Amino acid sequence: MSKLYLVPTPIGNLEDMTFRAVNVLKEVDVILAEDTRTSGKLLKHFDIATPMLSHHMHNEHKTVDAIVKRIQAGETFALISDAGTPAISDPGFLLTRACVQNEVAVECLPGATAFVPALVNSGLPNDRFVFEGFLPVKKGRQTRLLQLAEETRTMIFYESPHKLAKTLKQFGEYFGTDRRISVSRELTKMFEETKRGDIASVEAYYLEKPAKGEIVIIVDGKK
Repeated sequence: MSKLYLVPTPIGNLEDMTFRAVNVLKEVDVILAEDTRTSGKLLKHFDIATPMLSHHMHNEHKTVDAIVKRIQAGETFALISDAGTPAISDPGFLLTRACVQNEVAVECLPGATAFVPALVNSGLPNDRFVFEGFLPVKKGRQTRLLQLAEETRTMIFYESPHKLAKTLKQFGEYFGTDRRISVSRELTKMFEETKRGDIASVEAYYLEKPAKGEIVIIVDGKK
């Protein structure tokens, strides 16, 4: 049966690719990739010769309808992002929603997602949590931080390395410098690191040693 597969890809270590993910990518008619150059390296590594089409945040609004029609006509598609699970701070939601609205089958494979290992190894409560992804860059950022200052659940954020110092400083201002925090970077890669402590100490650490790589921040909720 034709359908859309949402296929997670490794966030760093290629050994985290599942057997099922490889098989699905080999069997579908078309792979939708966020960046065909990045995904091309992954496909080559696993000897996957399925043709790719570009599907990213700048063109997904224009291509969704055509993709849905092709699946309805009998083709099977897989959607992958550059790393991790599609639609988690990556393209995927618009296409998934369109498929659901048009009664096209959608199946999401389990697999790599950066925030899960960061949350679990943080040492902070993980029975209840809220995923915030990337904070607004300018408009709405202050308002969001004021709202989150009252959040009692553990909070999860994504951040780029060159903005980490600013974000940690703001967390100290809005949440209090004694709030517990965990910063994980380069998860699953050779230089993986997790720094835990209060906001003040973690901020000081990264002011002395500027971070590199992909970053996940876990912040304790308000007590």
